[in-house]
Amino acid sequence: MAILVQDPGFLCSVQDEGRFGYEKFGVPASGPMDHFALRAANLLVENPRGAACIEFGVEGPRFSFGEDCLVAVTGAGFNLFVQAQPMPLWMAIVVRRGWEVQLEKVPGGNWGYLAVSGGITTQEVMGSRATYLRAGFGGYHGRLLQAGDAIPTGRPPYSFIGLAGRQVLPAVRPAYSQAPVLEVVLGPQEECFPPEGVHTFLSQPYQVSITSDRMGYRLEGAAIPHRDGADILSDGMMFGSVQVPASGQPIVMMSEHPTTGGYTKIATLVSADLPLLAQCIPGKSEVHFKLTSVPAAQEKYRTLFHDLEEKLEEPVDVDLAYIE
Repeated sequence: MAILVQDPGFLCSVQDEGRFGYEKFGVPASGPMDHFALRAANLLVENPRGAACIEFGVEGPRFSFGEDCLVAVTGAGFNLFVQAQPMPLWMAIVVRRGWEVQLEKVPGGNWGYLAVSGGITTQEVMGSRATYLRAGFGGYHGRLLQAGDAIPTGRPPYSFIGLAGRQVLPAVRPAYSQAPVLEVVLGPQEECFPPEGVHTFLSQPYQVSITSDRMGYRLEGAAIPHRDGADILSDGMMFGSVQVPASGQPIVMMSEHPTTGGYTKIATLVSADLPLLAQCIPGKSEVHFKLTSVPAAQEKYRTLFHDLEEKLEEPVDVDLAYIE
C-alpha cells in the first residue's frame, strides 16, 4: 500500500512523535509542530499513538491512495476535499483506491496532519520516522515530499469500515486562535532579567514574525531588558524554551530546535499550549504570555490528552464519512 503524492504543497513531510534519546549527541527530536493534532489523527484511525503521519503546512497538498483505506486529517487552517467533495477535518473517513484527497489552505491555522490506517512505514532512523530536514535523514529520504513520491503504508490489523465517522469534537480540541494567551513557567534563567523585563514579557503582546520556522518562532514586540547581557554558557533547550537574545525579542523553540543554546531563557511554554502557538500564522498572529505553575501545567496537559482519548465521538452519522 502507498500514499501517492500528486502535489506536495510547500512544507510536507513524514513526522511521528519525535526522535528521543539522542539530544546529548546534538540530534533534535524533530516530530510534529502540533503534537495534539498528530496524536488525534492516529487515534481516529486506530493507529498506535506514535505512528508516522504526513505533516503539511503553509500550502495544501493533494494525494491519492493505492488501496482502500481509512484516513483522518486534523489540524487547523485547511479545508478537506475527497473526490472534490467537502469533508470535515477531525473525522475518520473511508477513501477508496484511486480517490484523491486535497487540502485547501484557509485562514485560521498553519499545520495539518494526515493519518492513514496502518500507518506510514518508511525506514526508522534512530528509532523514529520523523524527518529532520536540516540534517537530511528520517521520513522519506530525509527530505520534503515531492510530486510522484509513493509513501509506503502498512495494512491495518482490523476491519476499518466500522470506524468511519468517528470524530474529535471541537470541545475536546485545543482552543486554536490567532491571538492566544499562552501559559509559561518562568526560568531557567529568570534571574538574568530585572523585574521590569519579566513584567514586559508577561504584559505586552508579541507578533509572530515572518522569519519563524520549524526550528523556532521569532516574536516581535517590546524589547525585554537583561541584567548583564544575553549570553550564557550553552545549556540544554527543549520544545517551548523561550530564549531572549541581545535584541530583547523572544524566540520560542519549536519541534526542530537545537539541543543547546547560549542565550538566556526567560521562560518555558507549557506543553499543552504548544499546539496553540504552532497554529499561529507568521506575520499575522499576536500572542500574550501568562504565568502558571508546574503542577497546574502538568494537570492541564493530563486533562488535554485524557479528554482526547476518553471523549472520542463514535459515529453518529456514518454517511458523512462515505462518498458514493
